[in-house]
Amino acid sequence: MSDQHTHQNFETRAIHAGNTADPLTGAVVPPIYQVSTYKQDGVGGLRGGYEYSRSANPTRTALEENLAALEGGRRGLAFASGLAAEDCLLRTLLAPGDHVVIPNDAYGGTFRLFAKVVARWGVEWSVADTSDPAAVRDAITDRTKAIWVETPSNPLLGITDIAALADVARTAGVRLVVDNTFASPYLQQPLALGADVVVHSLTKYMGGHSDVVGGALVTADAALGEELAYHQNAMGAVAGPFDSWIVLRGIKTLAVRMDRHSENATRVAEMLQQHPKVTQVLYPGLPEHPGHEVAAKQMRSFGGMISFRVQGGEEAAVEVCNRAKLFTLGESLGGVESLIEHPGRMTHASVAGSLLEVPADLVRLSVGIENVDDLLEDLRQALA
Repeated sequence: MSDQHTHQNFETRAIHAGNTADPLTGAVVPPIYQVSTYKQDGVGGLRGGYEYSRSANPTRTALEENLAALEGGRRGLAFASGLAAEDCLLRTLLAPGDHVVIPNDAYGGTFRLFAKVVARWGVEWSVADTSDPAAVRDAITDRTKAIWVETPSNPLLGITDIAALADVARTAGVRLVVDNTFASPYLQQPLALGADVVVHSLTKYMGGHSDVVGGALVTADAALGEELAYHQNAMGAVAGPFDSWIVLRGIKTLAVRMDRHSENATRVAEMLQQHPKVTQVLYPGLPEHPGHEVAAKQMRSFGGMISFRVQGGEEAAVEVCNRAKLFTLGESLGGVESLIEHPGRMTHASVAGSLLEVPADLVRLSVGIENVDDLLEDLRQALA
């Protein structure tokens, strides 16, 4: 992170970090350098270190500097997708025979990467309730190299005490990885709480408009940052310049969007909690949530994601999804528009039959920034 942004408030960093005015024209927005290669001033005479856009691209550099500043890290790296970022991280940290502790509630794509891809490479994994530091400690073996955490988790909105798990990881001599996608760096700063690496799907709140796919890694460890950068270049799943530009644009409004997402979600969660057809509401902003106190300690507010369970089982949950009109039935999350989905049949179908299987009567909401009264009315009619 550039020293000039170290003492700036988040909203200022989101707008200015990495967004240096173009030296040629003075354009206040970094240009889209839609280019694959760069003219050299003699063999090895690189201008600004740029030679080939897989290795580095000025638009991607701007985004990576911005990401590092927002998460309080030394190095940020942007990828073609969140799973591409995860794949790079795992192949950097792990070798055949190593072991990872993963959460009992995680994004289905992350589980699939561990269970169907990384496992074939000879890496083992075991599941633990990451909200319980003792359970994580018990899951660590002499071959464990990393603890993987999502907080809030997807889709059950579980909360993990990042600082407590950082102590567990340090004692065991392993890395702590935190997927910060649901919170965004505006609501939560895992590196400041002791995490080694932060993972993002930039597709979600960072981009914020359902118009780009991307991923990111951020670390405060300069040496680890160099290793990750080496593997990013060697593996090649980098964010393109246009996608980088789109995410940079989205990040400028991240703070105001997250405030509205959180405000709307709180109202929605409170309504659902009183609805006779809803049997359980999973939202860390509710005082009844088992992780509420931890979330209040480590988060600025509670975010825009809610899951809830309904009377009548799986078919009733599917029917709620189908009846929604303003809430769009679709996968993904974090956009300005509200989304609804059935995790068991959609985003988390890959965990069916595993220790991470989600309840069949579960509905997940990504609460957008529309007028909240319209959102409440749509949910009421969908549950009617």
